[in-house]
Amino acid sequence: MPRGPRLDAPGTLHHVIIRGIEHGSIVRDDTDRTEFLNRMGMLAKGSATSIYAFALMTNEANILLKSGPDGLSAYMRKLLSGYAPYFNRRHQRVGHLFLNRYKSIVCEEESYFAKLVAYIHLKPLRIGLVESLEQLEIYPWSGHAMLMNKVRYDWMAREYVLRFFGGKESFAKKAYLAFLEEELKTDREQELSGGGMVRSQGGWSKVKSMRKSGAKARSDERILGSDKFVREVLKEAAGPNDVLPLAERVFLLSESIERACEAAGVTSMFLRSGSRSGELPSLRRTIAKMAVFELGISFAETARQLGVTTSAVSNMLKSES
Repeated sequence: MPRGPRLDAPGTLHHVIIRGIEHGSIVRDDTDRTEFLNRMGMLAKGSATSIYAFALMTNEANILLKSGPDGLSAYMRKLLSGYAPYFNRRHQRVGHLFLNRYKSIVCEEESYFAKLVAYIHLKPLRIGLVESLEQLEIYPWSGHAMLMNKVRYDWMAREYVLRFFGGKESFAKKAYLAFLEEELKTDREQELSGGGMVRSQGGWSKVKSMRKSGAKARSDERILGSDKFVREVLKEAAGPNDVLPLAERVFLLSESIERACEAAGVTSMFLRSGSRSGELPSLRRTIAKMAVFELGISFAETARQLGVTTSAVSNMLKSES
């Protein structure tokens, strides 16, 4: 199954997950760990990539970052393609080091920044590399030690992270530690893994029913956020050479129909009834234009969504062609 396009706009918050192939090690000792972090930091400074949280384990690395002007792909390509040959030379091995490509999840900052910082920084404790929060504080291969001022990395955006928790550093550190202790009691693995689980539990019909009930609908495994955030990211990601799958475009159309009907004071059922009373013809024409010209949906599918014939859609758009 082909991979979906990366959502790679500059200035986007990403949770990046890097894993070793066949669960193999990506670092074997402190020399490797130092090399990996030095490359990660040097490239971050050179590309204006902001690093907010990280945890380097034996066979996995997690990074929370905001991409620079060149986007995420350029940064990750340089990091992984530079580190893998170093590792192979040093350990006299051949072949791929990393599992496929890295995984990246676009994240809604307002809702998930603090949770992701805690989730990533608690990783070494959860998997047993350290035994307590006190030990985690001096574990040098995680951004937590940087926030606690136990190590210095001039490429990590320490002040930005602490400001999320409070204005003064002393207060911010206390608030951050209290939040970390609370998060340690909660398993966020599924919540913070993107939206794929929603599809696996019922596809787009499930997404729509969740929205009607007021629930958040994380509807794409590459995106972590509210229903509105997911739809905005998907819409912005669609370009002339990057067309969204039809199911996603139809979903956006159905959402647009609901909003347009709500604004016009009519129901979507009435819109699809075939009635030509009041503003319904004009409303259908506006929606048809958006469906065909902006979302690239066929006349036939647009007609089905509007409850009219394909020829009716064609007539609506004659003046636009």
